Amino acid sequence: MTNPQHSAIAEQVWQNIYSETEQTLAAEPVLAPFLQATILDHSSMGQALSYHLSSKLASSAMPATMLRELMDQAFAEPAIIQAAARDIQATVDRDSACNLFSTPFLYFKGFLALQAYRVAHSLWQGDQRSLALLIQHRISLVFAVDIHPAAIIGAGLMIDHATGLVIGETAVVEDSVSIMQSVTLGGTGKESGDRHPKIRCGVLLGPGAKILGNIEIGEGAMVAASSVVLKPVAAHDIVAGVPASVVGHTKTQEPSKVMDHYFKCS
Repeated sequence: MTNPQHSAIAEQVWQNIYSETEQTLAAEPVLAPFLQATILDHSSMGQALSYHLSSKLASSAMPATMLRELMDQAFAEPAIIQAAARDIQATVDRDSACNLFSTPFLYFKGFLALQAYRVAHSLWQGDQRSLALLIQHRISLVFAVDIHPAAIIGAGLMIDHATGLVIGETAVVEDSVSIMQSVTLGGTGKESGDRHPKIRCGVLLGPGAKILGNIEIGEGAMVAASSVVLKPVAAHDIVAGVPASVVGHTKTQEPSKVMDHYFKCS
């Protein structure tokens, strides 16, 4: 079911992207071919995303025309576009290096890899699993991000830098999570079936964090940089170390939105 609030966000985000791009074109006309083809030639964010991603991910095994057809179908789903718009809004709100809505759309591989995952996930759910895995393969090669198409990922995510991110097959990432580079949501290597982490709403995962096994990171928790988490983390706890242990408690309900990685051991 379409959420009217999320529909309004998606429309506003697209309007912002389009108007910003027109201003950029006026200021830097040398970019005209790129900006025209990527954004200004399209009447919706879905059409623009489909063109942009299919151009980036195309290969001899999966030409742009084939990808474009698959992506047009996926991005016709309002829920997928609404999720993409919420991801852009989250990036603008949380990333100090981003003050334009068009920036993540055009240039941030964390955002782009996440939207390509959404296409692969849609194919996986429709039992087109070889196609889904082929798109996963291309995402991994092009963006250095490896997200299994069966993983379940919410909206309003900010994936900063993104290089080295791994999200396993049975992982769950809920809404409003922020993830830094080189994070692994993996298995322990000893289990089959449901074997990957469950990341609840509002969690902040620091750079290099490794979370292994079918464990829960509770709502509003924070995992400090380079920590290795092997046990469940309670809501609003801060964990750090190898192996990680509780070192404090978050000061806000959703540390993912504050993006403050500092903590003082209690």
